[in-house]
Amino acid sequence: MKKFLTLVFVSVLGGVISLSSYKLFIEKDVITTSQTPQESTHYFPTSLNTKKNNYSIENAPSFADAAEKTIDAVVHVKNTSVVSGPVTFQDLLYGRRSQHAQVGTGSGVIISPDGYIITNNHVIDGAKEISITLNDNRTLPAELVGTDPKTDVALLKIDADDELPFTTFGDSDQVKVGEWVLAVGNPFNLTSTVTAGIISAKSRDLTGQHSQSFLQTDAAVNPGNSGGALVNSNGDLIGINTAISSQTGSYIGYSFAVPSNIARKVVEDIMEFGNVQNGILGVSGISLNSEQSEDLDIDVTEGFYVSNVEDKSGAKNAGIKSGDIIKQIDNVRISKFADLTGYLSTKRPNDLVEVTVLRDGKEKTLPVKLSKSEILTVTFLDMQLKNIPSATKEKYNIKQGVLVTKNDNYWLYQKIGINRGTIITDINDTPINSIDDINTLKQKYGNDFKENIEKISILNSHGQKQSFIFR
Repeated sequence: MKKFLTLVFVSVLGGVISLSSYKLFIEKDVITTSQTPQESTHYFPTSLNTKKNNYSIENAPSFADAAEKTIDAVVHVKNTSVVSGPVTFQDLLYGRRSQHAQVGTGSGVIISPDGYIITNNHVIDGAKEISITLNDNRTLPAELVGTDPKTDVALLKIDADDELPFTTFGDSDQVKVGEWVLAVGNPFNLTSTVTAGIISAKSRDLTGQHSQSFLQTDAAVNPGNSGGALVNSNGDLIGINTAISSQTGSYIGYSFAVPSNIARKVVEDIMEFGNVQNGILGVSGISLNSEQSEDLDIDVTEGFYVSNVEDKSGAKNAGIKSGDIIKQIDNVRISKFADLTGYLSTKRPNDLVEVTVLRDGKEKTLPVKLSKSEILTVTFLDMQLKNIPSATKEKYNIKQGVLVTKNDNYWLYQKIGINRGTIITDINDTPINSIDDINTLKQKYGNDFKENIEKISILNSHGQKQSFIFR
């Protein structure tokens, strides 16, 4: 028993000595080298694409410089016209005409330091008086220099005591879809308004008659912006804001501008010639798509298919043939008719252009000297009509009309006496100034045109105007 107690005592003593040694010599070192574990933070991407995004506020687009270069060159245009109101009993009694002044507003762009201003024709159409308010609040009277209703461009002139801020034309042919642009104008009489967007499309035709070629943008444009500037990020003028696509009358996402190259050419023509000089290629045809290509039994779905070439035209002289597909003019790709008409609207008679056509599967480039528009003819009710040359209009004091060069319509010859040399001036009380007006009526009435004719006015061989009513 005594031995057993001695053994237990020795064991306890050994444990105490071991524990004391651990506390004294070992545990201190462990404590000084240990670290308390901390909760880690986990980061997860917010999308499946983990590619590094370099976008930051430093490289976000800024339009401050472009706006600063443009805003003083954009003006407020006010036109005053006289309109007739409803006729009252007192007006009838006293023989008065119920008329009152009506004020319309829009925008304009100063394009020279001596005060030439470009705006839309519809902004000043019918105006008896035009005034311009500059960005420094000065108001000056404006003179109407000239207009071109077809492109909806008008040129005004103001006289100021000092040189005016102006904007320079850019090259609208070089504008790219997706490029940033600014619209500067006076919507709702809110002067000096700047909105931003991108070029949404080019060569837009809103009429379906292949007579327009607009730039489309999503920069906000509202009533009052018409005639204002569309500029690129450098502040260069690339368009004149003209129209919006809307069901409410206000902006809902799309607006349209006359390309600067067309506007500049119209302005230069007005200043130099007093009217617009139109250079024509001398071809007619259709824009290609899958359906048209199938009908024509060709495998090309882009370009302009030439179905007819006018005699004596530049296209005829250059060797362009029916069946050719126009793919490019100069450096402009042609995928539809609006591309073709848009580019030709920047050219004059006798200008030389390089036309690339696809013929028998091979591309061929032909130099074409553009012709005057007077050579164009149109077939209408079995008659062949053409524009009256400007010199002939001036010589015989003819204000409007188209010339009949051939008449195979015996009914019109018998009833009215229309023959070669007759000038048609009005149809259904619609003035006829050119064959474009004939095409517009054809588009309106379609194949039933003959049944819809109610009245035709002509100039006979003696220069006398006659009107014939059929109903």
